[in-house]
Amino acid sequence: MNPVIRKASFALHSRALDQAGLLFRASVSVQHPIQGSLAFSNERQYRTMPTHGIGKYKHLLPKEAPKKKKERQQMKQIKTATDAEYGTLNVKVSGYDMILVEHYSQYIHNLCNRLGVKVAESYALPTKSTEVMVMPEQGTKMYVDAILKSHERIVQLSQLNATLCPTFMEVLLKNQPEGIQLSVKPHTEADYQARFKARPELEGLMAQMT
Repeated sequence: MNPVIRKASFALHSRALDQAGLLFRASVSVQHPIQGSLAFSNERQYRTMPTHGIGKYKHLLPKEAPKKKKERQQMKQIKTATDAEYGTLNVKVSGYDMILVEHYSQYIHNLCNRLGVKVAESYALPTKSTEVMVMPEQGTKMYVDAILKSHERIVQLSQLNATLCPTFMEVLLKNQPEGIQLSVKPHTEADYQARFKARPELEGLMAQMT
């Protein structure tokens, strides 16, 4: 074969191969048009996005009203007695056994509820400690033998009917436990101040400031 003809046929064959390759690529791109977009979408783009707020839910809850500051407790007005009713009375329960004192004060409160007697307040007074000192037979130095703690509870009544009072007191005395002291007296401002523990250091500083 002539070499010139051989070169011409080789050039035609190479062109045919190039055109076939172009046609194959075009057919692949037509059959799978989203292949390139899938490759692009599979990339993890969220790495660069902000994630603030994930897991937070408080902004979905309704807004609550701001809490008010607790005001200082003030003394309530003392009711005066009338011909048909007593004024503000303090039923004081005291003793060395805290369980008996607590249960008896609860009994008084429940009894008032059953009889329709209005209970204004029910609270505990600060515990008082008493040291028992003993002097030995030989020597003059005393030492502490025991410490007694007395517990007090107050059940404050208001508008106690005068006709109901004798029956009420009789029931209380009949159910009074051993070792428990019971007293009833009108409420005063001194009784209100006894609810709070004395702070001599603070009172001394306040006296210096004034």
